[in-house]
Amino acid sequence: MTTALSFEVRDSGIAGSGAFATQPIAAGERVIEYVGERITHREADRRYDDESMGEHHTFLFTVSTRTVIDATVDGNESRYLNHSCEPNCESEIVDGRVYISALRDIAPGEELCYDYAYERSGDEGQSDETLYQCRCGTRTCRGSIMEAKEDFVKRRAKERRQKAEARRHDARRGERRGVAS
Repeated sequence: MTTALSFEVRDSGIAGSGAFATQPIAAGERVIEYVGERITHREADRRYDDESMGEHHTFLFTVSTRTVIDATVDGNESRYLNHSCEPNCESEIVDGRVYISALRDIAPGEELCYDYAYERSGDEGQSDETLYQCRCGTRTCRGSIMEAKEDFVKRRAKERRQKAEARRHDARRGERRGVAS
């Protein structure tokens, strides 16, 4: 049994086509599952070379360190939800599946958007900022569909703390083994 969508796809002021609510959507409601072909990161990179594309335009969603969903192949209307720095939806990965849910009540006619927050690597230059430019036009627009630079700094600091804690834990475990010998 197919469930009717609570949105329709039409022209968007943000980028190309967008998804627009056709009925009220309640906060917390699951809007749609992001589906498509499941591929490796290597295959995604082979299919979509950002440097040669000129304009970033893919329907990829990273599920894990091993899996990416390519909604261009066997995808659905979920691929038309655009990015916004002030999103009304969010993505959630549950048991390897990706769901898009409403963050707040959404009125008919509103465009459904979530924050893509592409992970930064730390070596982005101006060409990357241009390639991943945001066009949401919200009052808090950060100018990029990549994660906020502040969020990158926090994430990187957290990763460093976790690695340091793991090293300390391993060292303590090694000391205990040495004492027990």
